[in-house]
Amino acid sequence: MTKRKSPRLRTVSKSVSAYPLNKFNSDFPYILGQEIVYLLASKGRADLQGNEWEQIFALCVGADWKPSNVGLDDVVMGNTAWGAKTVKSGVKDFKNLKQVRLISGRNSPVYSYGGTIDTSADPNLIGEQVLEIWNERVSAIREKYKHLRTVVLVKSNDLSQVAVFEFDTIRYDSELFNFEWNKNGNLEGFIKGTRTKQFVWQPHGSQFTIIEKVPEETLILKIKPPETLDKEKILDAIGFDKTWVTIERK
Repeated sequence: MTKRKSPRLRTVSKSVSAYPLNKFNSDFPYILGQEIVYLLASKGRADLQGNEWEQIFALCVGADWKPSNVGLDDVVMGNTAWGAKTVKSGVKDFKNLKQVRLISGRNSPVYSYGGTIDTSADPNLIGEQVLEIWNERVSAIREKYKHLRTVVLVKSNDLSQVAVFEFDTIRYDSELFNFEWNKNGNLEGFIKGTRTKQFVWQPHGSQFTIIEKVPEETLILKIKPPETLDKEKILDAIGFDKTWVTIERK
């Protein structure tokens, strides 16, 4: 009897992300530091907004900045997309950062499912609905991008210290969490069988917060504050005068 041959199968190439998670290229820290120094010098204050961080991160990795209403795919490079978040921390030494609280938009079960919500409602039912809204958003973006990440900039109040890390943006299985109302009337989600808090949801405003651990591979930078640029000297250098301004009436 002729021995049957095993079928030859086509190999399927795996989709490779823009780069391995938290493995920023060697220029990344210096580009980031340069942009923060320029921001401090030009603004004259330690003010770095979320949309500025999106643009800076895109520049650092050579990606495109495409601000999104959903906020999960503000930066895009090939098959990889990032949502960019900033958060302030009062921790003196960022080497001691343990976790951050990331505001992840409004998740309103009242809008999505109807009805009303108060603390008499079953917390696990409301928690399931809140997570399902999040999961639907993640799934919609993953239909366009194979790899979806969140990149976080942790900043000190004066921007003299920053930390950057990424994590995969994932769906959450509600069966893995227990939810309960706290004394302030907010919903808290804990990893089942523990008191490790993962989520906070506020009925008033429907703000959804995810608590993330800071990974060991976090990039930490210390920034030397620059002198503030002199506004009058800059205006003189570019030759500004009143003719640059045209007054029009309706």
